[in-house]
Amino acid sequence: MRSNFFSAAALLAVAQLVAAQTSTECQPLEKKCPDDLALGTTKSIDFTAGESSDFFALPGTTLKHTADGVEFDITNEKQAPTMESNWYFFFGSVEVVMKASDGRGIVSSFVLESDDLDEVDWEWIGSDTTQVQSNYFGKGDDSTFDRGGFHGVSNPQSEFHTYRLDWTAEKLVWSIDGAAVRTLLYADAKAGTRYPQTPMKVKIGSWVAGSSTAPKGTVEWAGGLAVWTNNPTYKMVVKSVKVVDANTGAKSYSYGDMTGSWQSIKIDNKSTGNAGSGSESSTKVSSTVAPTSTKAPSSTATKVSSTETKESSTSTKESSSSMTTVVSSSSTGAPNATATDGSSSTDASSDPTSTGPSTPVNSTGAGAKLGANLAMVGAVVAFFAL
Repeated sequence: MRSNFFSAAALLAVAQLVAAQTSTECQPLEKKCPDDLALGTTKSIDFTAGESSDFFALPGTTLKHTADGVEFDITNEKQAPTMESNWYFFFGSVEVVMKASDGRGIVSSFVLESDDLDEVDWEWIGSDTTQVQSNYFGKGDDSTFDRGGFHGVSNPQSEFHTYRLDWTAEKLVWSIDGAAVRTLLYADAKAGTRYPQTPMKVKIGSWVAGSSTAPKGTVEWAGGLAVWTNNPTYKMVVKSVKVVDANTGAKSYSYGDMTGSWQSIKIDNKSTGNAGSGSESSTKVSSTVAPTSTKAPSSTATKVSSTETKESSTSTKESSSSMTTVVSSSSTGAPNATATDGSSSTDASSDPTSTGPSTPVNSTGAGAKLGANLAMVGAVVAFFAL
């Protein structure tokens, strides 16, 4: 059984590693940054059937497309195959059908991440056949280790399961196979200041946490050193991804100021091809359904397989006349919330969109919380070290 105890020294080492690796191309909390390309619609991507223009492979990544979906293979400890969405979404939902990689020391990750380092995670340890871990971060703040949770799931490495996130300005719900397992309210994330609330891109990948050069704490969290005897191939398989952007028709998102609040995000609804006409179709966004945003990838990005129709949006040219600021229909302040537990969860049979009371996350105590937060290191190392 994996130990839930992590030494203070190991924890500190991991925290320092996180601080060193976490980065963003442009930090909107410090300066004006380019607009993010918005998804602005619902996108269902079937990776069992072909290539997709919605995701690109990060440098050094080779993906294999099979009848089961897109496969992320690891054959040595230096590999971290990862793909990233071409767009951002600003509130809505995201759902992935996948099998995590097996193998001690191997970590599979499904991460939402914004330009100002808001983050929401699902992570799987290859040797843990009974659990998945959840986590979140606001503005890249990793100063505390009380945000993680463990959630039961049967054989995540050998069976496909559906993992879902429902994300609004008021709450964030993690669900497995249709059952909600955790709910985070806006008010419970340091009064909303550390609630993930800015446009997110999607990053999916696997990496070797149990490498020979990894910090001791990271190796402990990953279940031990990865095994390379007999030249194994550790495989993570993603069958499909579905993303719903709450802001239908949005073309781009931008930060209206340097606060990083959801109220400051501006949505450009201007239709492509009408840039000179001044016409627009902007709508007021409710506090319960906040918009999404996306950022165009590097021109050197590699195309990833999918059968989804390509986005017709070809430009994110900013027009001041087509910018609308997200405001609450009931208040311009923080959304209302009633729960007081910072890492709450709903009953397994509850509706992910339910506003009923929350109960504490099912974790195995302080050690589990530390372990879940150490999980974030995996996403950081794999997604930023490349």
